[in-house]
Amino acid sequence: MPMKKDKYTYRVTWSEDDSEYVGLCAEFPSLSWLAKTPEKALSGIRKVVDDVVRDMHKHGESIPDPISSRHYSGKFMVRVPPQVHQKLAIQAAEFGVSLNRLASAKLSQ
Repeated sequence: MPMKKDKYTYRVTWSEDDSEYVGLCAEFPSLSWLAKTPEKALSGIRKVVDDVVRDMHKHGESIPDPISSRHYSGKFMVRVPPQVHQKLAIQAAEFGVSLNRLASAKLSQ
């Protein structure tokens, strides 16, 4: 019986090395599933995740929360070399915006 609500984050991409589609799950980066079609790759990775979650539950292991269920503050710290910091501060001043607004705009591109 599959998970009632599968809220995990999946991606299907082409694997040139394997000449097949690969299904991936962001919350379980060590898992993957190869298939000839994108649909089968997605179906396969979802089944693997379901099996792993069931096994983890059975053994009392901590199960990752889906990314979609996590809460984000909107803040994180990024360290950059002093020269980059200076360059960004100059750009922000030239555009008449805060350094935070400039960085946010650049990250959103």
